[in-house]
Amino acid sequence: MLDLKFSAEQEMLRETVRGVCATTSPLRVVRELEDDPIGYSPDLWKQLAHLDLIGLQLPEEYGGSGMTALEGVVVYEEFGRSLAPSPHFVSSVLSGGALARSGSDEMKSEWLPKMVGGEAILTPAWLEPENGFGPNGIQLRAVPDGAGFLLTGVKRHVGFARAASRLVVLARTGDGRDDVDLFLVDPNAEGVTLTQHLTIASDAQYRIDLDRVRVTAADRIGAPGTGWATWDAVMHEGIILAAAQAVGGSQYAMDITVQYAKDRHQFDKPLGAFQALAHYLADGTTAVDGAEVLVHEAAWAGSVDRDISKLAPMAKLFACNTYRQVTATAQQIFGGIGFTLEFDIQLFFRRAKQLQISWWDTRYLEELVAAAVLDAPR
Repeated sequence: MLDLKFSAEQEMLRETVRGVCATTSPLRVVRELEDDPIGYSPDLWKQLAHLDLIGLQLPEEYGGSGMTALEGVVVYEEFGRSLAPSPHFVSSVLSGGALARSGSDEMKSEWLPKMVGGEAILTPAWLEPENGFGPNGIQLRAVPDGAGFLLTGVKRHVGFARAASRLVVLARTGDGRDDVDLFLVDPNAEGVTLTQHLTIASDAQYRIDLDRVRVTAADRIGAPGTGWATWDAVMHEGIILAAAQAVGGSQYAMDITVQYAKDRHQFDKPLGAFQALAHYLADGTTAVDGAEVLVHEAAWAGSVDRDISKLAPMAKLFACNTYRQVTATAQQIFGGIGFTLEFDIQLFFRRAKQLQISWWDTRYLEELVAAAVLDAPR
């Protein structure tokens, strides 16, 4: 039975994460870390490790907490409210999820405990220039060479690559649509070049050039040809947390905008007293509440092993579109000063757009939802 009410323990988790973010990663620190090559707060990362939150959803036998998507949503809503700059999503959720799902026992034993303890960061190298989000977008080649492979190609938008111990590289091993494998690659290996991107969110993203980078068969995550299936499953689980991050950011953006509409007076009355602006705020509040319910339903479905092939992309699509719209409206209510660096709303406005186009963009999410609806058995 669907129950979207959080337990007392989950609410305690929320308060804990909110407190940690407030003390170790306030918006002042977010500003300081913009365009930083490492891109995250060591203090926040240490606290997350101390509280066993890095391995929140990773298996307990490797030091993780083994929690469900519901606890993940609680944590990521708080990450969204605080704009917490951390490699948690790329390392623990996506890379750790891929290892936990398909990695060998030796690979999991080597890397998962280090990741849970905050000693190692892994990040996926997935997207390529001029290529899409689907399996056909993977054109970087893994060419057989003796007992291993040589990787040649370019990856873009690789988060926190400078801080990473290993890259999880998606590479094509055949000509079939799904002939894709995942490989662990040392970012310091010969033939790997890192170039930092400057992004709208001012986070730590990199272009990765690989020129005949050697990997062994033991570096492959999972059986040959299973890489895309692993990645697609991990992404469906991960985008629920990205959607939760959008919900948290939307809620905070609405909070500060409503407060500004109460405090700022024009023609001897607060901005919120003007009907047009009040209606925009009402629409925004309604959309944010709807996004929250959808995200919580998707997380609940995942926590009880129900199909999330439709709910997960729906949650990411609606939550990120809402985040983008809410922050755009907030900018208009704040007026010109909302775009200045001194005001917080511009931080959320910029990150809302980047989150909307990252980890499957609007068009790809719409295609996934359409396929889930139209291809479903009648």
